Amino acid sequence: MSAPSSTQTRHDKHGRYPVATTVEDFQRNLAAVQARIEAVCRRVGRDSATVRLLPVSKTKPEASLRMAHAAGCRMLGENKVQEAYRKWEAMQDLTDLRWSVIGHLQTNKAKQVARFAAEFQALDSLRVAEALDRRLQVEGRSLDVFVQVNTSGEASKYGLAPEDMPAFIQKLPAFTALRVRGLMTLALFSSEAGRVRQCFVLLRTLRDRLRQSAPAGIGLDELSMGMSGDFEIAIQEGATVVRVGQAIFGARPLPDSHYWPGESSTEESRT
Repeated sequence: MSAPSSTQTRHDKHGRYPVATTVEDFQRNLAAVQARIEAVCRRVGRDSATVRLLPVSKTKPEASLRMAHAAGCRMLGENKVQEAYRKWEAMQDLTDLRWSVIGHLQTNKAKQVARFAAEFQALDSLRVAEALDRRLQVEGRSLDVFVQVNTSGEASKYGLAPEDMPAFIQKLPAFTALRVRGLMTLALFSSEAGRVRQCFVLLRTLRDRLRQSAPAGIGLDELSMGMSGDFEIAIQEGATVVRVGQAIFGARPLPDSHYWPGESSTEESRT
């Protein structure tokens, strides 16, 4: 599935995306991102309908989210649970808007996620799985989840080590309110496309291997990987979900530490 390694990342674009301030801006940005998705799909012989665009709205104000919704966004990705929960509460009039939590979750925030999220993309421990499942049972809800894998080997990143995944996957059927859909990763932050690509290849090959022995009911069809700076490469390597923020909403003024606590200072300039 790999395309030529000459494909470059766009990480040097960080901070250069103009902030979307009108519904028309959002429509134009969404169309531009979708065109990029369709172009790379044509190059590698994929149907663009197999790639879901998840707009990432973290740190953006409610007014921006409402414009994004007016432009056609029906699911938004948020990193911080409290920020996402606050936005959900304020925007319940938009009854068709769904929420994906894509950042690390502490068990004491599981109650909030169980109440409002439609999707959780950062499952990385049995403690979190147990906390979410218990709270979801109380709410009478179920939740789509992705298991986060640390494919870069960086100590600063969350996610399970690839070698720990087979045993972890075998334990997930115990949590009946969790609908396991696939795997998620944050690639290495680098302008060197080859190094970024290695993370995506690792996630895909790991998924393919896990499929052979996955318990019944554990879905591993989805691969959530790729952000504003590198999603073309991710699509070349099999991504079914790409998490794109700045190319849709515009650059963020806040420091990276706000987005991913515990991450290296350059990490989240990509979404």
